[in-house]
Amino acid sequence: MKAVAVFPATRAVNLIESPEPDLASPHQVKLRMLEVGVCGTDREITSFEYGIPPAGFDHLVIGHESLGEVSEVGSAVTRLTRGDLVVTMVRRPCPHADCQACQAGRQDFCYTGDFLERGIKGEHGFLTEWVVDEERYMHRVPSELREVAVLVEPLTIAEKALEQVGEVQQRLPWRRARRDSAKPGDGQRAVVLGAGPVGLLGAMTLVAAGFATTIYSRRSGPHDKAALAAMFGASYVASEDHTLAQLAGKVGNIDVVYEASGASKVAFELMEVLGTNGVFVFTGVPGRKAPIELDADLIMRNLVLSNQVVFGTVNAGGNAYEAAIRDLGEFMKRWPDAVRRLITGRFPITAYRELLLGKPAGIKNVFAIG
Repeated sequence: MKAVAVFPATRAVNLIESPEPDLASPHQVKLRMLEVGVCGTDREITSFEYGIPPAGFDHLVIGHESLGEVSEVGSAVTRLTRGDLVVTMVRRPCPHADCQACQAGRQDFCYTGDFLERGIKGEHGFLTEWVVDEERYMHRVPSELREVAVLVEPLTIAEKALEQVGEVQQRLPWRRARRDSAKPGDGQRAVVLGAGPVGLLGAMTLVAAGFATTIYSRRSGPHDKAALAAMFGASYVASEDHTLAQLAGKVGNIDVVYEASGASKVAFELMEVLGTNGVFVFTGVPGRKAPIELDADLIMRNLVLSNQVVFGTVNAGGNAYEAAIRDLGEFMKRWPDAVRRLITGRFPITAYRELLLGKPAGIKNVFAIG
């Protein structure tokens, strides 16, 4: 079968022929891969910033944003049947018995760092024609979401972040009193830093949760991303036209910042205008660049005197996958055209060099495999 792999030792990215996998245990499921999304992580791996092959291999098959169709199931599989559409989780637990997170099935909070990640660290990914994996890592997707289901994995980032924001805000008595509110963001203002796929999906999640949401990105409008934001009820403010102080003046007290750019300089500058009782969520991973200057005294003073919280979030657990599938269905009911427009184009696997090594274009590009 065909697969796209990186060879770190020779710094090569190739389309390879690999053996088709077979079921090796009664709990496994074989998938015919349908689509694999392209993201910044894939481009960083193909630039050899990171990416670790499985033990005994000189290459790593990449791809972690997946949609597959069940082709075969093991005798102990109970939740999935042939023809089901599934999205498969990325991270696998570490082997250490004293890692409470992995032992609890929350390897996204792994203490040891010895986890595996399909297509990223120590285990082959999904940018291939066939995949075998354990049923417990698979989440069934309704057939009516077939055209957009490849967005589930990037959406899980926002789902996990919003869940944690909700937990943090329970420290505020008036938020605790509204624990059962259908709209946890009612009366709150959120800023999303970055208008890539993770930022736009995060903005959709915040709008759906009731936050008055503003996307802050570099390029001045009018353009596709600004128009897309308007389609689902978010505002768009360009850094080319507005300073961060002006952004804060337009928004008011910023309750939540959802950082989705990986741009450390602007992120820490935005932290300087985070509002009272605000929560700042980092999701981006910056590349190795020169050190930046920041007003550390101001940031520290604000954190203390304004009761602020800052945290990072990575990958996601099973609950975030289920929430992403549910919310993607809701997004399609409310903003179907906007959701569809997130996927800029679908390409054959043979276009891997253009998509992975060429100049980034569009919002979300997808390999159409099956």
